[in-house]
Amino acid sequence: MLLLKLSAQDLLALNSRRRMVPHLAARWKHFRGSDASLSERSAWAESLVDLAKDLVAANRGNVEMIVECAATVDESDRPGAPRLIDVVLIGHHPYTRGLSVQLVELKRWSMVTRVEAATAELVHVPGMGEKKHPAVQLREYFDAFTGARGPLSGLDFECGGFAYLHNATDASVKPLMDLDAPTGAYARMYTNDGRGRLMSDLRKHFAEDGGASAAEMLLRSMQLRNTPLLDAMIRSRGEDTVFTLRGRQQEVADQILGTTSLVLGDPNQPALMPDERRVVFLVTGGAGTGKSAIGLQVKAELEANGRTVKYASGSRAFNGAIQEHVGYGDREFRESFTYFSSFVTPPEPPLDVLLCDEAHRLRDRSTSRFWRPEQQGTKPQVDELLEASRLTVFFLDESQSVRPNEVGNVELIENAAKRHDAELVRYRLREQFRCGGSDAYIRWVRAVLGVTDDVAEQWTPDGLMHIEVADSPEELEQVIRSEALAGASARMVAGYCWPWTKPLGKEKRLEADVRIGDWHRPWNADSESFCENGAPPSKIWSVHQDGLEQIGCVYTAQGLEWDWCGVIMGDDMVRRDGKWVFRRGKERKDLEAGVKRVAVPGSFDPKVRASSVDDGGFARLVRHAYHVLMTRASRATVLYSTDEETRVYLKDLVGNVQIHGLRPTWENLPPEARVPHLPRPRRGGRNRSRNRRDKGQPGQKTLF
Repeated sequence: MLLLKLSAQDLLALNSRRRMVPHLAARWKHFRGSDASLSERSAWAESLVDLAKDLVAANRGNVEMIVECAATVDESDRPGAPRLIDVVLIGHHPYTRGLSVQLVELKRWSMVTRVEAATAELVHVPGMGEKKHPAVQLREYFDAFTGARGPLSGLDFECGGFAYLHNATDASVKPLMDLDAPTGAYARMYTNDGRGRLMSDLRKHFAEDGGASAAEMLLRSMQLRNTPLLDAMIRSRGEDTVFTLRGRQQEVADQILGTTSLVLGDPNQPALMPDERRVVFLVTGGAGTGKSAIGLQVKAELEANGRTVKYASGSRAFNGAIQEHVGYGDREFRESFTYFSSFVTPPEPPLDVLLCDEAHRLRDRSTSRFWRPEQQGTKPQVDELLEASRLTVFFLDESQSVRPNEVGNVELIENAAKRHDAELVRYRLREQFRCGGSDAYIRWVRAVLGVTDDVAEQWTPDGLMHIEVADSPEELEQVIRSEALAGASARMVAGYCWPWTKPLGKEKRLEADVRIGDWHRPWNADSESFCENGAPPSKIWSVHQDGLEQIGCVYTAQGLEWDWCGVIMGDDMVRRDGKWVFRRGKERKDLEAGVKRVAVPGSFDPKVRASSVDDGGFARLVRHAYHVLMTRASRATVLYSTDEETRVYLKDLVGNVQIHGLRPTWENLPPEARVPHLPRPRRGGRNRSRNRRDKGQPGQKTLF
C-alpha cells in the first residue's frame, strides 16, 4: 500500500495545482475505508510540502518521496490498522551508488514534555496527551523494511530514518533529544532550528540523480511492479514456481492446495475409504488483483504434486496467448489449457482440480454452430464444470462481462454449489497489481465510465500510472508505435464500432475496417492462420510482433496487458449534456469495395447491439468493454474518442499531466524498469518437475 510516489520537485508541482491533498485523501479513503481527518490533511499540506521544499533547496529534488507507505502488501492483512510510514525517501547513495533509503515521520508538534516517572520512550504533547517517541515508531518501520521479509532484504542499501518537526525548535522538544532518548540509525530528530543540518544530511545520503531508478527497484521488491503474466510464465519453464504471490494471494493459493491434500489424499497411495466431498472455491476481485497469477501458480504446484488438473477459460485470446506464446512446441502443456465448453462430456475419471479463469464469461449452455446436435450441451455450463472435477476454482470479476450470453456471477456459482452439495469457500482480492499497481487509476476509470456511482474527478498523477488524451488517431498511433519501437510492449485497441470483415481472397487480405477520417486500419485478423503480410491470427494478435499493425478489441485483449495501450473510443458511448449516451450502429454495403461500412455510428458488436438486448443491458455491456480496454496497460493509457464532445470531456478529466518526469516513455524509464519482453520459447517440451517441492505444508488454515 502507498498513497503517492513522486519526486520532491514533482510533488511540489502537483501541490501548486491544488491536487495533491485531494488525491491523497481519496487514496486514504479507499485503503482505510474512512475519510482522512483534518489533522491528516493538514499534515500533508504542511509537513509533506516542507520536506519536499527542503529536498529541492538541498539540490535533491530528484529524490523520490513515497507517501503513506506500508513495507509489504501483507500489512493490509495484519490485525488492526496497517503500519504506514509517513514518507520513504529513496534515491542512490552519492558515494557507493547503492540504494539509499530514509524513513521519515512527520510531526507537527510544537512542544513536548517528559511524562513523569516514565521512560524516555513516552512523551507528552500538549493537546494530544501521551505519545510514543517518534524513534519508537521508526524502529518498527526500520525492522519491517530491512528484516528478512522486508523489501530491502537482499538489496545493496543504506537505510536510516528521522523525525521532522518543522513547527518546533530544539528547545521546545528537548525531551526528544535527551541523552536517554532512543538511539539508532533511524532515531535522528530535526526541528525548524535544524533545517540547515537536515539539508546537509540529505546531501550526504542522496546523490543528485537516480531517484526514479532507485524507486523502481524498491517498487519491484515490494511486488508493486509485477512481471507481465506471459513473461512470468515463460521464465518459469522447467520450474514449479511461476509467480511470487503475496498477502491475500498466497493465502488463497495455500487454502486451495491445503484443501486439495486433505480431500484428495496422496495421489500415490489411494485411500481405502475415498473422500467423496466436493469443494468449490469462488475468488472474486477486480482487474489486476492477481486472479490469473493465483490460478497459474496453483496449476504449476498441483502438476508438480502429480494431480490431474486443467485450466479453463472463456477467452480464446488468453488461451491462445498461453498456448502459442508460452507452450510453443509442448503438446502436454498446451492441452492442459482448455475452454469452459470442453466438458459437455465429463472426463472419466474426473479431474482432481479444474481452475476456471474469467468465470464471468460462463455461458448458460455449451453450444456451437459447428457442433452436431448430439454434441451440444443440455445442462447449465456451470454444472458441467462442477461435474468435471472434485475441486473447482472460479476466478470472477462481474464488471468484466462483455456479452449478453455471459452469465457468470456470484449467485450462479452459489446456486450451482448448492445443487452439487459442495462446500463453497469465498475469497475477495483487494490489492491492485495491474496498471502499475495504481488502484487510484482503476477507480478513476470505473468512475469515468459510470461502472460505479463514484463522481468522476480530474485524474491526479500518482507516479504509478500515466494517462493522456490524443487529439487524433494519428497522434495516438504515433505514441504507441514509438514506444513499441523503443522496446516497450504496446497495442492499439478500440470499441467495436466498425464492421469487421473476414480476410479476403486467397491471399487473406485484411480490409481496413476501422476508418476515422483519412486514417484507416484493419481489425486483428478474424482467422485461425496467418494472413497477408504476416498478420497473425486473432488468438495470438496480442503477443505477436506484427500485432501492432492491427486494432484489437475487447475479445482479443481481455486477460492480457502491455506497457502502453492506445484505446479508441467509438460512437457507441458518447458524452451529451453531462451524461453518457449509448448508441447502436447501422451498416451499409460499399458496392465498390464489396464490404460493409458505417451508415449510422455506434456499436457494431452483433451480440451486444442486438434488439434482444434492452437499453440498460446494452449500456452496461458497452461500459464493461471500455473498462476492460482501459485497464490493459501497466504503465500508460492513451485515449482517443471519435466524438469531439467526448474528447473535450476526457481532456478536462485527465487535465494537464505533463509534469516533469511523469510520462513513462521507454527513454524516460530508469534502466531497472526497462524489462525486455520475452519471445516465445523455442520448440521443445518442458522439463517439468513432477516432484513436490520442499516448501513445507501448503495452507496453514484448512477447511477440514
